[in-house]
Amino acid sequence: MPNKASAKKELRKAKKRQARNKKIEHNLKDLLKNSRRAIATKSAGAKELVLKTLKALDKAAKKGVIKKNTRDRKKSRLHKTFNQTFK
Repeated sequence: MPNKASAKKELRKAKKRQARNKKIEHNLKDLLKNSRRAIATKSAGAKELVLKTLKALDKAAKKGVIKKNTRDRKKSRLHKTFNQTFK
């Protein structure tokens, strides 16, 4: 437990950031899972879902929740599976 006021404030800020990051990561995992499922079932709305997922990946990397290389790897794999399925 922090003793100084500045340390207490940093702890509060860290908790807020952690909650925000966790929410973004959870949303990202759901989008990725739903996108892969839509691609596998060759759903009609798969393209819109993939585009939404790519946008979320970019936003997460911009905010520093995930690293740029992680974003690029996930985007590449998602594009690859989508393009192979919907030729």
